[in-house]
Amino acid sequence: QVQLVESGGGLVQAGGSLRLSCAASGRTFRRVAMGWFRRAPGAEREFVAAISGSWTGYGDFYADSVKGRFTISRDNAKNTVYLQMNSLKPEDTAVYYCAADASGTYRRVDEYHYWGQGTQVTVSS
Repeated sequence: QVQLVESGGGLVQAGGSLRLSCAASGRTFRRVAMGWFRRAPGAEREFVAAISGSWTGYGDFYADSVKGRFTISRDNAKNTVYLQMNSLKPEDTAVYYCAADASGTYRRVDEYHYWGQGTQVTVSS
């Protein structure tokens, strides 16, 4: 069983930055892929970024909408994954969810076994 706790959300002006953190329980953290998804009001949950586990070399993957602005990283010693979000736009406003233990494309909601409760990010114009 893996438990995920997100933090770091908040209110920021357009063009600003935030860093989200996701602390995970479990001794096999380094092996599992981790992802970030988001759900804007009235929309479906969508893929944002993912980072694979140790067996696949910690590759990173991004949605086109955030590529070049967001960076996913992980600190295996702290069992934590981060999402650095720069040049934020009002359309980035959403609840951001951390997810763990996926295989396949890493971009699909149904590929992940564990989810956090989410943290709100609001970008004002």
